[in-house]
Amino acid sequence: MDGHIVPAEAVARTVVTRPESSSITYAQGAFQVRETLFVPIHESGAVITLDVQTTRPLEIEVAFKSDFQLEWPAVLGASRLDWDSAATAFSFSVPSRRYAAFVGSPTARDPQSPHVINGPSSEESSFLLGSTAPGKDRKLVCIAASLQSRDNTAQTGAKQTYDRLIQGVSAFQREAAEYYRDYLRRTLNITVPDTEIQQAYDWARIGMLQALVDNPLVGKGLIAGYGPSSESERPGFDWFFGRDALWTSLALDAEGDFAGVRTALEFLARYQRGDGKIPHEVPQSASLVPWFQDYPYGYASADATPLFLIAMNDYVTRSGDLAFANEKWESTRKAYEFLRSTLDADGFAQNLGVGHGWVEGGPLLPVRTEIYQASLGIEAARAFSNVARLLAKREITTDLDRTYERERNLLNESFWSNAKQNFAFAIDPGNNRVEESTVLLSVPMWFGLLDPSKAEKALARLAAPDLQTDWGMRILSSSSPKYGSEGYHFGSVWPLFTGWASVGEYRYHRAQPAYLNLSENAWLALDGSLGHVTEVLAGDSYTPLPTSTPQQVWSAAMIVSPVLRGLFGLETDATADRVVLTPHVPANWPSFTIGNLRVGSATLSLRYHKDAKELRLEIDRVGNCQCKLVFSPALSPRAEVKAASWNGRPIPFRREPSATDQHVSVDLSVPPGKSTLRMKIDDDFGLTIAARLPPRGGASEGLRVISESWTPEHDRLDLEVAGRPGRDYEFRVSNADRLASVEGAELHAAKGGNGTLLVRFPAGSEAYAQRRVTLLFMPQRKLPN
Repeated sequence: MDGHIVPAEAVARTVVTRPESSSITYAQGAFQVRETLFVPIHESGAVITLDVQTTRPLEIEVAFKSDFQLEWPAVLGASRLDWDSAATAFSFSVPSRRYAAFVGSPTARDPQSPHVINGPSSEESSFLLGSTAPGKDRKLVCIAASLQSRDNTAQTGAKQTYDRLIQGVSAFQREAAEYYRDYLRRTLNITVPDTEIQQAYDWARIGMLQALVDNPLVGKGLIAGYGPSSESERPGFDWFFGRDALWTSLALDAEGDFAGVRTALEFLARYQRGDGKIPHEVPQSASLVPWFQDYPYGYASADATPLFLIAMNDYVTRSGDLAFANEKWESTRKAYEFLRSTLDADGFAQNLGVGHGWVEGGPLLPVRTEIYQASLGIEAARAFSNVARLLAKREITTDLDRTYERERNLLNESFWSNAKQNFAFAIDPGNNRVEESTVLLSVPMWFGLLDPSKAEKALARLAAPDLQTDWGMRILSSSSPKYGSEGYHFGSVWPLFTGWASVGEYRYHRAQPAYLNLSENAWLALDGSLGHVTEVLAGDSYTPLPTSTPQQVWSAAMIVSPVLRGLFGLETDATADRVVLTPHVPANWPSFTIGNLRVGSATLSLRYHKDAKELRLEIDRVGNCQCKLVFSPALSPRAEVKAASWNGRPIPFRREPSATDQHVSVDLSVPPGKSTLRMKIDDDFGLTIAARLPPRGGASEGLRVISESWTPEHDRLDLEVAGRPGRDYEFRVSNADRLASVEGAELHAAKGGNGTLLVRFPAGSEAYAQRRVTLLFMPQRKLPN
């Protein structure tokens, strides 16, 4: 403008992100330009639109570095860049003529380029988009690529794709917007009072959907994530990982995206090794090189195989797709046979000589088996048994069930340390426990494998400040001599770990740290590119590691699973037309809804409401199958349930106590149309931590609730908490008017019987200090039934 070049990044003002696109607004004095970056759903290309509003003549220059190359490990060699004046675009080609691409614009002029490219060029190529007179204008930049030659005239040719992009930009944008809207409508949707969890859940669903990749070279499946390639030919995690896809599949199952899970399982079964082992890593160019013969990565992990069995059972149970289970029976059977061939003398699935489990390197190795791998092997036996049972192959289920029970008991003996009062990280090659405190014990918690009495002690270690940070869970205790803040497998924080911990803590009724872990992952999904949760962060400061992939898909999955499997305790079984809902509802949530919950041929909508006197669940069912619902909400151990009614008629209920809460359970047969469950309650009580992410680069400052202990009479609650010396922390309290006194904190009452609890830590030199807060309650009221 006016003979001066204005670098766009210097005048970037706002970013607006939608599921289908992101827009950057540039503005300075006389002009405003909104650049929208957009990828069509069904085309091999991308579009940039530039909407210009200016009071003086303005021109936009597009500059780029040419990097026309296959993803690692295959290579194209030297490529060529030419200007196609008829297309007004740069064309990319290689001597083999097999691959081609176009980058240009209908208004492009004055092209500049180095022509021959040997790897990423230090020289820029560029073109101008044509002058814009004062007023409004729209400019386009289109990028298209093909696995065919430059001159190929097929519909999938690069030039044909490029022309379609130019001619149909608006239609492609509308199609993409509707594609994502439709996905959010047809998968399970929720409405919750916590707006950050609400937004993070919705964005996480979008992030997982964007991992579904269809590559003609290798097939269609779930990739691990997206990251920049920079000067490398190996973009960050933009290839197919077995265990990443399988942990993500558990979240997709929970939200009802059964088609996505089936696609992921089919892809992994396609590359299953002859002996049954499930692949660890399949790059985008695997079919162009002897990947599985000449490279050591294809089957490098041991955990993908048991996870395949677990995910197969989860998919078949929740979807009811017995035809797929029958179709893939041989693949499933071979996976279990391989797993069984890796068992050690105790019957635990091994890492040694088989493949890495979670930890791939660093000071925690060598080990014979991690508690992570051993637990997956045990759960895989249960999963395989259930698939066999559903397919009426009962001749093998008895032995599998016995194996599961025996190994679960042995897990609780072999990995438990009386001295540490915790589960060990692993068993080493000399048959000794590696007694390091790690987050990996939350994986057997996820599957309910640990004895409740031992898990209660282990949970206190999990919630302590040496493992839990304000942005998630460290893999290893910061008090360990092996800990390193930036250790990829010996100190860092993964949202994956945080999700494991949240689901495990909810399963074992530790709702306070579980909700905190869920919230931390939700905050990560909104602190940056929406729904794109980073792979790994430092253990001592809130910052991603330099090697972290910025959009790691299983990190997004660890928002969906903790919400649905953890907080709501939502399990569906389409083979039995059954739903289980065991929510641990935060004390400051008066309501939530779950919509589009599919169970076989039925679809349910659930609306939960609770106040000091009543808990109400409204259900709307459509569809033909007979649907059974087990509803078992968590209440305080003090709470009294006086009566329950179903559509106006009294029904029986049962109390199921734990150390920290009680679940009041009812069994319901849900008829078509609308139904209502009511529970008359009194003397309930609840606490919610007020917490936030620290600033980027900041250290952990938040409160930790290490343990909760009630007296048998439920007239006293002791909280062991840890906080920073010199800091004050706040709990929100529901039904605070039932408290007689408080020791170790200050109670501030509010309207409606609620209030806040202020915990003050005196100044000191330690990083975290621990103290006890005691709540004494008034006698429980005796109300008539």
